[in-house]
Amino acid sequence: MATSTIIYTGELRTVAVHLQSGVEIITDAPTDNQGRGEAFSPTDLLATSLGACMLTIMGINARANGIDIDQTRLEITKTMATNPRRVSEIKIIITFPNKAYSEKEKQMLQIAALNCPVAKSLHPEIKQDVNFIWD
Repeated sequence: MATSTIIYTGELRTVAVHLQSGVEIITDAPTDNQGRGEAFSPTDLLATSLGACMLTIMGINARANGIDIDQTRLEITKTMATNPRRVSEIKIIITFPNKAYSEKEKQMLQIAALNCPVAKSLHPEIKQDVNFIWD
């Protein structure tokens, strides 16, 4: 079964529909590439997908090990390169809530994040700069 459908609606905008849930995502070209920047760009979604994947895999790992990571926050900064235009770097700051994580738990969560499927699917030339902050 297909995962999604995407329709080009004009003016550099698309509407993607997740077929299992019916949830929609709108994309818009960024202002630095002829767009309006009124929604996520496709490359924003690429970077955001990496962050969501990291949090999801950490969540799976945390749940399996009785670790509370609720309210963990992730900030993404995407850097574009030219010639060819592509994502060259994704900076990620993961800030955990103020809880008493053991060194073993911290290491387990870091390994989970760095080995999420999206991280392993990105081209090796895309630099993934990940910082973990334990408040």
